[in-house]
Amino acid sequence: MYTLRLWSVRHARGLRRVYDFFSRLAPAFAPVVRLVGRRRAETVLHPFERLLKGLMFDCRACGQCVLSATGMACPMNCAKEMRNGPCGGVRLDGRCEVKPEMACVWVEATAGTKRIAADRQAHPTPLLPAIDVRRRGKSTWIQVFEGRADPAFQPPVDSRIVPESELGPLERACRSGRFVVTVEVAPPDSADPGALLQRAAKFDGLVDAINITDGAGGNCHMSSVAASAILAAHGYDPVYQVACRDRNRIAIQGDILGAAALGVKNILCLTGDDVSQGDHPQAKPVFDLDAVSLLHVARGMCDRGEFASGRRLETPPDLFIGATVNPFVPPYRDRIANLEKKILAGARFIQTQFCFDVGLFEDFMAEVRRRGLHERAHILVGVGTLGSAKALKWMATHVPGVHVPEALIERIGRAEDPKRAAKAACIETIRALSGIEGVAGIHVMGHKNEDVLAQIIEESGLRRQPRLQAV
Repeated sequence: MYTLRLWSVRHARGLRRVYDFFSRLAPAFAPVVRLVGRRRAETVLHPFERLLKGLMFDCRACGQCVLSATGMACPMNCAKEMRNGPCGGVRLDGRCEVKPEMACVWVEATAGTKRIAADRQAHPTPLLPAIDVRRRGKSTWIQVFEGRADPAFQPPVDSRIVPESELGPLERACRSGRFVVTVEVAPPDSADPGALLQRAAKFDGLVDAINITDGAGGNCHMSSVAASAILAAHGYDPVYQVACRDRNRIAIQGDILGAAALGVKNILCLTGDDVSQGDHPQAKPVFDLDAVSLLHVARGMCDRGEFASGRRLETPPDLFIGATVNPFVPPYRDRIANLEKKILAGARFIQTQFCFDVGLFEDFMAEVRRRGLHERAHILVGVGTLGSAKALKWMATHVPGVHVPEALIERIGRAEDPKRAAKAACIETIRALSGIEGVAGIHVMGHKNEDVLAQIIEESGLRRQPRLQAV
């Protein structure tokens, strides 16, 4: 079946034509379906549909077929069941983060959609809603016979229009046009907020916002929503990271409302890392939503004032909503389609994975500018440092989605003081990135390395921390 699945992707253009012909012809049989009865007709159709799609596309019978929009690659084969991919963890050889023996389904889907597109370029697939579990095991052909050939695509969101006086600090900074600086801090392994506040204080005057990770790497810490609320209560501007891995849409929407009620103004929508690499590999991943469907849900809460179910909110949250992109893993330049899709779904700021390869990122930004995406979302490039060549090599080998050029590893390995060399390389990267048109700022990362990160921000010339005057 896997061989036939790859064949179907390679012949996506022809199969799309077959499907278009079928979808135009099928409604002519709608009177027969009505005569027989929908349930009986589905009972007859579904075994044939399941057999054919299973052979050709390795179909998982989700009941909401989107093959015509995903290059004839079934997204339900994705280990994270992403309806809008790819995720940021694709391995350098194009294989899946969770199942490295398998090629990434969304790399296949991108290849298929390029074959279908008239210009053979990667374009964002339509915004696909989160899976409706009630449809599993049901026929989608019956919908085609009834004249509904396409799945329920979600409409792009409108522009965000919020009075200047109501904007949070990060959104004001992004709109000001000055170079923005954010930093990432992991929540503590403690019920005492003191440790978190002590680490955040190292960035006083240096950053516009502080990201709070949500179980990064599949590891357990204080909840992101609680840590973000603590920072907000102490005068910081947190970015509440929301990962789809651990909670379903009910819990996520409840947390978003709770965060907004506690003063949080920014959220970052993530699909989430694979649990098998974390400290609870026995945990069950959820992945009810993916980053794109979460973006659409969050914007619906803010802009339309309603839950994903359509139920109205009494008071909608007012949030600056962001997403991530990883230009440093396959399908490289084609990642632009994923970025554009996230912007269509509602992302207004973007933070990237670690950038250790400025040349590769410049190629990506050339396409970003060509499509005008830098004018629709503020792009903050991820930077950071590790203290040795061994640590960098381990990250490049074991952390899916991170690309470290061999030349950089060798440079730090040859240095007399590897930590200083790594810090110098990070500062060089920041200065190079600040000169690239379309880059709105940087996002500094480094697990429990706050002192060095603060030094990098200052020594790069981006900010200066206020000093107490001697009396």
